[in-house]
This record gives sequence, structure tokens and C-alpha cells, in this order.
Amino acid sequence: MQLGSGNDHLMSEINVTPFVDVMLVLLIIFMVTTPMMVQGVDVNLPTATSKALPTDQEHLIISIDNDLKVYINDLEVSVEFLTQKLDAVLENIDSKSVYLKADKSVPYGVVVNVISKIKKAGIESLGMITLPEDAEAS
Repeated sequence: MQLGSGNDHLMSEINVTPFVDVMLVLLIIFMVTTPMMVQGVDVNLPTATSKALPTDQEHLIISIDNDLKVYINDLEVSVEFLTQKLDAVLENIDSKSVYLKADKSVPYGVVVNVISKIKKAGIESLGMITLPEDAEAS
């Protein structure tokens, strides 16, 4: 008496359907989360010849856009209250370092005024965010 079809060989084909399903789910996840990873306000940065500095932690970014609006990360702040806001934000943070990102069309006096407000808040380290020269060509 014979049970089954008598075809006892192994199937050597790979079933790719689960693999495709997983890849599509990952693609959708990355498409949704990538726009959220952009930090700060979009500004037209000046270029510089310096190389990028490695960093292992996120820092506070202060942005000045071409409309002369000042932002702490994504929160718009008036220049008059920048020192008070920075005091409140940095109250519970150990690292007293901030990065400044200003549009290249912003007048120099406005940038200097914001830098003085930042320094008045007790910031120990102020970095300037620029684009590398080769990024402007692309």
C-alpha cells in the first residue's frame, strides 16, 4: 500500500514572496521616517573649505532663515527672548554646546547679534554649520 503521491524529493526552489513582503514593509517604513529625520529649519547655507566634524550626539541647533526668523531646532523664537529660552532649554542638559545655522543672505549684523545672545546664555561651545564647497556645485 502506497501513501501519498510517491514523490518524496525535496523542493529546491526558494519562496521569495515572504522576502518581497518584508522588503516592501521596510521600504514603506523608511519612506515615512526619512522626512522626520531632518533637523532644524531649511536655510541656504554658505560654503566653506573645512571638513565635517564627527559627532556622536545630537546638539541644539539655532537657525536663522532668510526672513530673519530665529529658531531653536524647529521652534521659532524672537531674538529678544533667545537668551531666556536658551537658559531654560539648557538648564537640564550637561553639554553647553550649540550649532548655529544661518542663511547666507542674512546680514552679518543679525548673525553677530544672535551670537552675542547665545554667548550671553552661557554657551561654552558654538559651532557654525556650513556646506562643503563641493556640495554647492551639485
